[in-house]
Amino acid sequence: MTNSALVSFTRLSPNCSERTAKIDTITIHHMACCLTVEQCGAGFALASRKASSNYGIGSDGRIALYVPEDKRSWCSSNTANDNRAVTIEVANSAAKDPWPVSDAAYKALIELVADICRRNGIGRLVWSDSRDDRIQHRNGCNMTVHRDFAATLCPGPYLMQRMGQIAEAVNAKLANPAETPPEGYDRWLRCWEWHERTGA
Repeated sequence: MTNSALVSFTRLSPNCSERTAKIDTITIHHMACCLTVEQCGAGFALASRKASSNYGIGSDGRIALYVPEDKRSWCSSNTANDNRAVTIEVANSAAKDPWPVSDAAYKALIELVADICRRNGIGRLVWSDSRDDRIQHRNGCNMTVHRDFAATLCPGPYLMQRMGQIAEAVNAKLANPAETPPEGYDRWLRCWEWHERTGA
């Protein structure tokens, strides 16, 4: 299992466990703060915090790795969900209702989720406005939110209202073959470049 190549900052958290389920779910959170990826990582680095996420996204669009994908983060107040989900904390651009996120963070979120889906064989992202559909994974639903499992507003109204749009944007990327090089593409490209250089 690999991690996203989109990561530009890594600070691994001790707050994680062995993952015992296949990744088939995406859980998007908000930080409920205007934090940088470094500040968020510093918080998750504290063992006493007993919290973490797999990834974080700052308002500048930078992506951080806190818990490798082969580990279960402690993020959603639900062990079963965190076992099957890749969890993502997104910084807020304003620490007040409706808890918005920046355009750069939103764009990075779409790119990161599409990358996670590609690498983990999630062919389509499905959101449902029904909490029961989400927590029971009915009708193909493979997106959950923190408020499904705890008394919290997370991921905040701004992101919550856009979950369907996020799924659509990710699916558009997954459906575009240009976004996903075929298996063996790198080898083919090296051979083609060698052929062009040598004329062989």
